[in-house]
Amino acid sequence: MSVLLRGLSINMPEYPKRFWRALQAGVEVAVAAPSSPKLLGVRDGFRSFLEPRLKATTVLVVPQQEPGREPDLPVSDEASVTLVESKASELYRRLGDHYLFYVAAEGGLDILEMGEGSRTFVRYWAAVYSDLGSAVGASSAVEVPRDLVEDVGGEGMSYAFPGTRRSGGMLSALTGGTETPRQAVAKATKNALSTLFYGILEGPLAAPKHPALTPPRKR
Repeated sequence: MSVLLRGLSINMPEYPKRFWRALQAGVEVAVAAPSSPKLLGVRDGFRSFLEPRLKATTVLVVPQQEPGREPDLPVSDEASVTLVESKASELYRRLGDHYLFYVAAEGGLDILEMGEGSRTFVRYWAAVYSDLGSAVGASSAVEVPRDLVEDVGGEGMSYAFPGTRRSGGMLSALTGGTETPRQAVAKATKNALSTLFYGILEGPLAAPKHPALTPPRKR
């Protein structure tokens, strides 16, 4: 089934019409994040994805306090994905009728064992849950200098940059401030949304879709 809303083509299988009406009116996002870089990054990611498709849509992010202490930095991609999916799905389970989207974002390490030794990368992950389903996205990865890894070990990497939490965290320290957690969260969120809406949400400024998913142009 395909519908047309304000010139926007939407391939809509069985998704509730109220979801699409709400999407056009404005987006409210619950975020498992007490920190402003995560909140602003999620907002930036939604804006970057939606504005070319829904020009008038506003994005409101609502922080949700997390119980307990902040978790340690995950030391594998699997652990990072598991963490953000767990947080986002819990928000969706607990608050499913209140917001349109539920998002969690976290930074993490991934340690690859290579023939000449290990390589360690840092990146951010974001999980997005909604009535459409769920998807996970990641930012680009930056390798941690190998001599630093050898000095502190993989498990100690979360403490390898003392004092950097206030100045932007490990990613900012590695890139000299040119890549911030906010920017990385925005990229991860946008990538997750690209997967979530693939073949569903299409607009005049959207990237080309598979021909089978794109309605023919009017003559």
